[in-house]
Amino acid sequence: MADNTSLSAAKTAKNDEFYTQYGDIEAEMNAYIEYNHDVFRDKTILLPCDDPEWSNFTKYFAANFRYLGLKKLISTSYAKGAGNKQLTLFERESPLFDAAKHDTHGKLFTLTRERGDADEVRFDGYLQGDGDFRSEEVRALRDEADVIITNPPFSLFREFLAWIMGAGKEFVIIGTQNAITYKEVFPLLKNNAIWLGYGFKNNVGYFYAPEYEDYATAGQHKEGFIRVSGVMWFTNLDHGKRHERLLLDTMAHNLKFNKKLKKRFETDFGKLEYPTYDNYDAIEVPFTECIPSDYDGVMGVPITFMDKYNPEQFELVGATESEGRGFSMGLWHEKSGVAQALVTGKRVYKRLFIKKKAGAVT
Repeated sequence: MADNTSLSAAKTAKNDEFYTQYGDIEAEMNAYIEYNHDVFRDKTILLPCDDPEWSNFTKYFAANFRYLGLKKLISTSYAKGAGNKQLTLFERESPLFDAAKHDTHGKLFTLTRERGDADEVRFDGYLQGDGDFRSEEVRALRDEADVIITNPPFSLFREFLAWIMGAGKEFVIIGTQNAITYKEVFPLLKNNAIWLGYGFKNNVGYFYAPEYEDYATAGQHKEGFIRVSGVMWFTNLDHGKRHERLLLDTMAHNLKFNKKLKKRFETDFGKLEYPTYDNYDAIEVPFTECIPSDYDGVMGVPITFMDKYNPEQFELVGATESEGRGFSMGLWHEKSGVAQALVTGKRVYKRLFIKKKAGAVT
């Protein structure tokens, strides 16, 4: 992250309401539409963390209702309590606005037809409760929906993903790259039940974060936006990038011509060779572009590899031991007593373990 300390503080305080930009949503949805033009056709889409007057998710799907061929759009918000939500012009002007419910009841917006050019996205009324996605009221909307799309609170990502998977729904949601190794997430990635989406440019997102000011450094703020690195889309909708083949070079060529790799090995480990971990049965590959084409064994790669993962080219074997044992699939030397990967005694950041698929073209 751009500032892990400040983001962690925001998560601890549960002030992690980040509003996604319209262009980022459009770019991500285009990846699924280009792969399958009918991906959203005749579907009911639920946006369960999206205030109608604030959310660009709501605005995007409302504006593209006919183009996408939607059956129904549902958008709900969470009421965070007194004084936590600025009133919008549309709320103040709406005949449905109720000052007594504003701070304690979530809002609801539904659409079952194309929106006219002059129509604004205005909420239809208030939910019976606060709009928490775990409530029976919102759970019923989840069960009605075909696809769930949103930017959930980072602090509740694990629980939110379980909420989706438990209902067997299609989804596109935003999370941080650290979620890749969560014990609730990694098994789903390994089994190709979920994967990463098209993604933000360089895995960096800029979000409008009205409640993040107390935690952000001056360098992070730009006109009310916060820069968050290591941010990704998680999904179970297919897209073309997922099937792009990663071009590889031989181990010898990488060691001879890749200056970044040579510097890493010589500076950190004192030898110009792909080292084997002290406590895992795999070789260390510090950069995704340096995965050797002529090595058939298990390799440890950065977690950012998931952004390039093609299930037809690679097998995701496991990961370094993390929150719960079992991720390494027998590769870990448990007697080492160190879960983090070691090379000549030096700790290496979290690693995924991969193998080339037999017969895969490299």
